[in-house]
Amino acid sequence: MTPPSQRHRSRALLLGEMRESFLMAMNALTSHKLRSALTLLGVLIGVFSIIVVMTAMRVMQSYVENELSMLGANTFWVRKWPVVQFGGGGHDWMKYWRRQNVTYAHGRAVLEHAHLAAAVGIETTFWAGEARSRYGKSPPTVRLFGAIPGNFPARNWVVADGRGLLDTDVDSRRDVCVLGDGLAKSVFPLVSPVGQSVKIDGINYTVVGVLEPRGSFLGGDQDNFAVIPLTTGLGRYGRIWRSLDILVQARDQQSYDDTVEQVRGILRAARRVAPGKEDDFEIASNDSIISQFRAVTLAVRTGVFVVSSIALLAAGIGIMNIMLVSVTERTREIGIRRAVGAKKRNITTQFILEAIVLCEVGGVIGVVLGILGGNLAALYMELPAQIPLDWAGFGVLICSVVGIIFGSYPAIKAAHLDPIESLRYE
Repeated sequence: MTPPSQRHRSRALLLGEMRESFLMAMNALTSHKLRSALTLLGVLIGVFSIIVVMTAMRVMQSYVENELSMLGANTFWVRKWPVVQFGGGGHDWMKYWRRQNVTYAHGRAVLEHAHLAAAVGIETTFWAGEARSRYGKSPPTVRLFGAIPGNFPARNWVVADGRGLLDTDVDSRRDVCVLGDGLAKSVFPLVSPVGQSVKIDGINYTVVGVLEPRGSFLGGDQDNFAVIPLTTGLGRYGRIWRSLDILVQARDQQSYDDTVEQVRGILRAARRVAPGKEDDFEIASNDSIISQFRAVTLAVRTGVFVVSSIALLAAGIGIMNIMLVSVTERTREIGIRRAVGAKKRNITTQFILEAIVLCEVGGVIGVVLGILGGNLAALYMELPAQIPLDWAGFGVLICSVVGIIFGSYPAIKAAHLDPIESLRYE
């Protein structure tokens, strides 16, 4: 068994050799700044392209999850068209187009028979434009929603002043509305909106409530909308060619799947879907949309990784070429080191470390620039910055692998130079 003192000396000697080889590698790189910079540029581009795409994908994933958080907990959509559709050809579009619309009767069937649901909302968008009152006017980007009382918990709309919609508003088709906080401040800057009249698309509505603010998102105001009774909107804007959305909120996570199946059964019966045939409507949850997003972006990530790997391969060949030139230039230096006692492993370690350092410098710069570039999307969307630590670590690791693979042959060639012939080299 090796004595502890000897193991300690061996460890100290190894660390000393590594430190010396690292310093010599750094000195070799700094003595040829232009050549080193041009060589590491290929590694930088390869790593940058990977990290910038992965960072942007993380930002987009954050965007999708943030968008879905607008719904209440345990809520899912039912609609004619997919909530989010990535890609898809004409065949898919025609399949969705041929489906019968989701009607108010279908929504009422779910509302009356989905006993597992905590809330059921039925909604659509009727109009977009400018709203006015005698106190002010809004930007021309107001959205007019038609909804029922169940939309408020399903959409996570919280009333800050006044009240929300009531069943009597829907049944009687009243000309009442609930305003988003941003719209309320635009058209009623100095007075309370509740009880006031607001003109939307040339029609006067009485404001019965104002919602809590939700802030801006993607550079737009999430609170710049008004909600009227769905029946009022259908009677005014028509219902023949209009497909509605149904939002269903389960009581809790444990009953979520059972609620989905109950709603599916109700709709299949209401829409007369034959047994064995697929649903002629879409049911989408937060998780399903996020999974669909990840599946589509996987192809993008894979493509970028393949292209970046080619760039890293080209960079690795360039590093091997530069290292071979370096071995030739430093033949006499290698001979002197061997003459004063350096072993083959010392020479090998020195040149492999030099290749690794060259790759890591380019890799670290590529990671930093990639994270900054990818987060430009976060800056534009007003989202928190994302730092993909896993991909950053992978980028640094792959640089080490490139350095080891493409630096090994020049290092082995340097280590096997004849010391006597090397000392004679001019």
